[in-house]
Amino acid sequence: MNVDYIIVGLGLAGLAFVKELEKNKKTFVVFENESQNSSLVAGGMYNPVILKRFTPVWNGIEQIETALPFYAELEKQFKKKYHYKVDIYRIFKSIEEQNNWFVASDKPKLSPYMSVDLIQKKYKGIESEYGFGKLVNTGRIDSNQLIKDYRNYLLENNLLIKQEFKHNAIEQKEDGIIYESISAKKIVFCEGFGLKQNPFFNKLPMQEAKGELLTIYAPNLNVDFLVKAAVFVMPLGDNLYKVGATFNWKDKTKVPTKEGKFELVSKLDTFINVPYKIVDHLAGIRPTINDRRPIIGKHPLHTNLAVLNGLGTRGVIIAPTMANMLYNHLEFNAEITSDVSINRFAKLF
Repeated sequence: MNVDYIIVGLGLAGLAFVKELEKNKKTFVVFENESQNSSLVAGGMYNPVILKRFTPVWNGIEQIETALPFYAELEKQFKKKYHYKVDIYRIFKSIEEQNNWFVASDKPKLSPYMSVDLIQKKYKGIESEYGFGKLVNTGRIDSNQLIKDYRNYLLENNLLIKQEFKHNAIEQKEDGIIYESISAKKIVFCEGFGLKQNPFFNKLPMQEAKGELLTIYAPNLNVDFLVKAAVFVMPLGDNLYKVGATFNWKDKTKVPTKEGKFELVSKLDTFINVPYKIVDHLAGIRPTINDRRPIIGKHPLHTNLAVLNGLGTRGVIIAPTMANMLYNHLEFNAEITSDVSINRFAKLF
């Protein structure tokens, strides 16, 4: 088999890069053994405001403007809905937070998203003594269903190989690589936390963060917006809500824990006062670089090998922008901005 690219990993990063290849009529094959699941268990919410400090997310607005048409194309391709518009109600803990919200909402970049009207309405089941700040033009992407659909699509077209990729089987040539029976010009690794097992890129300073989420059934809550306080409560429909998320920097397993469940329930109970039932409990490892920026580019020594990783908690909005930047770099030698380039870690190789 002769292809332009081998892609290793099909989470949001791999999916976004494969879409670039399809758009540009490049040939490819994808390896995916389903060992990494951070994209499948992610909340999928997008918004350009850090709700702890009411400050802009890094490049958030520009990334959202790129991401939403990307997901609209996928909805058209599969004739399914993945993008759901959802407002976010941030519970205020004090008068000071209300004042800080009003200051931030007056900034030109944030004003299209942060409503200046304080929400004082009382909602059954939610403790909100100081009211809410409302974020608009936000929403969620059902990344779980999207990735499952895309994997099935690639399988049906004989473009997905469901087996572990063996890094030591790569044979490097001057004009490309050979992997078992496949000849390719380049390999792009989109392995998430699996990058730690990649001998070509495992020196990169990845600081993985385990995240756990619950799905609860709460028929008396009855809200159609995401509630953000100590944790988020995101409506899924049919009285189901996703609750998350934890950050654990020590545990590198994908197994849900009693400790994670206890943390989520304890925080949830500080602002939700209606009965609910836990119906699911998931965990995944977020691929995060120590400076909280993605990492993309060619290996400094093996230039036929490239990486697209480190999307962290905001993969749904970051992935399309990073995939496009990497594609243009690999095909046309276009510049990768210094804040996400692998070259910022060149001394490690």
